[in-house]
Amino acid sequence: MFIRKTLPYAVLSACAFAQPGMAAETTDTGHEERISILAPIVVTATRQAQDSFDLPVAIDVVEKENIQDGQARMTLSESLIRVPGITAQNRTQMAQDPQISTRGFGARSSFGVRGVRVYVDGIPLTMPDGQGQPGIMDLGVVNNIEVMRGPFSALYGNSSGGVIQMLTEDAPKTPEVSAGVMFGSYDTKQENVRAAGNADGMEYLINYSQYSSDGYRDHSANNKKQGTAKFKFNLNEDTKLTTLVNWFDQDAQDPLGLTRDQAFSNRKSVVDAANNANTKVSRSHTQVGFKLEHQLNADNALVLTSYVGSRENQQYLPRNPLGTLGRISEISREFWGTDARWDNQGHLLGKPYALSVGTTYGKMNDDRVDTNTANGVSTGILNRTEKNIASNFDQYIQARWSVLESLDLHAGVRRTKVSLEVDDQLLTNGDSSGNVSYRKTTPVIGAIWKVTPTLNLYANYGKGFETPTFVEVAYASTVISSTPNLNLKPSESRNFEVGAKAFLGDNTRANLSLFKIMTDDEIVLANTVNGISVYTNANKTSRNGAELSVESKLPHNFTLYGAYTLLNAKFDSDYTTVANGLIASGNVIPGTYHTQIYAEAAWKHIESGFRTAFEARHNSKAYVNDTNTDSAPSYTIFNVRAGFEQQLKSWRFSEFVRVENIFDKDYIGSVRVNDGNSRFFEPAAGRNWLLGLNANYRF
Repeated sequence: MFIRKTLPYAVLSACAFAQPGMAAETTDTGHEERISILAPIVVTATRQAQDSFDLPVAIDVVEKENIQDGQARMTLSESLIRVPGITAQNRTQMAQDPQISTRGFGARSSFGVRGVRVYVDGIPLTMPDGQGQPGIMDLGVVNNIEVMRGPFSALYGNSSGGVIQMLTEDAPKTPEVSAGVMFGSYDTKQENVRAAGNADGMEYLINYSQYSSDGYRDHSANNKKQGTAKFKFNLNEDTKLTTLVNWFDQDAQDPLGLTRDQAFSNRKSVVDAANNANTKVSRSHTQVGFKLEHQLNADNALVLTSYVGSRENQQYLPRNPLGTLGRISEISREFWGTDARWDNQGHLLGKPYALSVGTTYGKMNDDRVDTNTANGVSTGILNRTEKNIASNFDQYIQARWSVLESLDLHAGVRRTKVSLEVDDQLLTNGDSSGNVSYRKTTPVIGAIWKVTPTLNLYANYGKGFETPTFVEVAYASTVISSTPNLNLKPSESRNFEVGAKAFLGDNTRANLSLFKIMTDDEIVLANTVNGISVYTNANKTSRNGAELSVESKLPHNFTLYGAYTLLNAKFDSDYTTVANGLIASGNVIPGTYHTQIYAEAAWKHIESGFRTAFEARHNSKAYVNDTNTDSAPSYTIFNVRAGFEQQLKSWRFSEFVRVENIFDKDYIGSVRVNDGNSRFFEPAAGRNWLLGLNANYRF
């Protein structure tokens, strides 16, 4: 039997970075395969590379083949649906980022990703106020995605119910160029070109892609251009500098939500408000990040990360139920930040430890203008002209100490300060300027007991802190001239988690997590009317649940994978809103799913370069409002993907086909929580397909 713990760490790391998660080998007899499955190496949990099996943390890795092969590579929801504890809904339109939540955190989000912090190579895609825009990242250059849930997420700052970190590919040692095209349903097209390699000690990867689609629903056409450039300079044997440049430009129509009757009678339709107000979004984003890593000696290292960027966002929204009156919301943003960290390792009382100490600062300045429209044309009448300024200044410390051969202790603490300021420059309705600051210290502690070489048990506890974003403080009521809601309080949570990680024989790995979360002053969506969202604080909420994943690599290159999530997210006390009245204790938090299941059976035929996989996905019903008077029904869908790869001297060709919802199931892909016009439902696409071709030349 394969005994996992006898592998030297260096060999384990090499295997993990070459193919995170699995390794296979054939015995000398040649008659029987002996298959070993390994836990991936991760960096998000402790900020230093470590075997995920030995961490008291619920963390999963989505590998490159599940991000890029047989996927459109347009939204994170494509890849994250396989991770337990994560809800990743494809909204079948690209005017907003996908709905991503973890253990119910972020389920209320109307715009962007909320309650989950998002990073790429350690550079935040989440702004200081807690709202993230992962859509800037080209998934075609992402090597793997680490997804962490639970208490230790709080060590990344405010609004961290979980952490999603995308890690980009490194350049190959041999220069190469490639180009690809993709076609699909609804006149979907994508083209991409890439160049990567090494030149005079500099590693480089440059990628450009262009995507367009008419969209499944009417009034949901979109196009998106993206560029990524990554450069790594080995300044000397102890110092390296990595530069990452991300750029995108996008135009997308917004079909809005549908009422229940509309959603189940004409799924591709749009409401009059979308056509009359010409609801759409135009956005562009440029970001440059730098990461300097210097090894002082064998036990000490310094890591300095900094970033700067700008974002332009123009969104057309309705202002009355028919959309004959509307508004244009425009935001021009500049942002920057830095993180400085010292990593240390050594021995304490003869036992090994690892320590990270750091500080981080971030700031964003938004120039915000809101203008009235009539039948989709600007009237020039201003509703708002203001500056929104957000900043954060945090300090953190995190440590691991192996107190016994079979017991590791992990602990950390983060001190967070988040400041929001509104500078009103349209004073015809009075001065709505104001500012507010939030401060919190969030400690976490955990332990992992290595029961046997193939079984680890762990437990952890921590406090969480979630501050309002500018989206959430923008309006105190659904009146367009409303003052900002600077009285909105941050939510605070207590998080408990226990779990087990096990290797079942040579070919199967299983992870189990049980969690309990209790939150005070949860920020909830009180009402959304014609594009204006108002938030409030609920009294008490709770989330209890379980996450299970099982991965098995079988003989003859068959792979099985399954993920199961159970979540009971509810209000634990009564509270009252102007729009919905009394919200009773015991009601389910809308936008959350009691049960989610993902299963996949995959097979590769190495000799011919053929691969295929069959996917199944099930979501239980989801309530769409706090009163629990309506819900999106449960659904089960099936997808299939297949591909070929051929090698011809210096050329490598690959082709794939993907068919989603192969049985043409009618279902609701995502919901708009607490919509004041009862347009809660965003129908998902029926049966649809993608076909991709790629050619790569290595010099």
